Amino acid sequence: MMRWLAVAAAVVLLALGAVGFVRDHQLRDTDATHNHALVDATSTAQVQSQVSQALVKVLSYDYANPTPTKQAAATLLVGNARKQYDTLFTTLEQKAPGQQLVLTAEVQSAAVKTLTDSTATLLVFLDQSSQRTTDKQASVSAAQLQVDADKIGNTWRITELKPL
Repeated sequence: MMRWLAVAAAVVLLALGAVGFVRDHQLRDTDATHNHALVDATSTAQVQSQVSQALVKVLSYDYANPTPTKQAAATLLVGNARKQYDTLFTTLEQKAPGQQLVLTAEVQSAAVKTLTDSTATLLVFLDQSSQRTTDKQASVSAAQLQVDADKIGNTWRITELKPL
């Protein structure tokens, strides 16, 4: 009788241990534990910096010298972001010389929403100032973007630009 009681107690304890192990794993295995933006300050700062610099390069434009902007787009934009950019750039390239347009982008704030080893989503606030040298008109416009990026090698490349 004592032997059966001991075996039953052992089975109950093993079952409780297994349930506890599974429950512990479920509690620890959440989306938040996979988001490096919450725990890896170095990687978060790296993606913030690279994406911010990329946005400044591809969203700044000088009608007299469009080559740096074209080269930046070719290097830093891929996928949907490149298609979106090409559509906008075609229109800009047609209008800018006649207006002698110069655009300057400046990232005001960039926050990493999600980060894995190879993907990131950022929320970016930026200002883009424009100046037409033909009539000395200047303006500043603010933009809020969700930016998706993929890490290719050691470089973060922008894959998607979504205005918010």
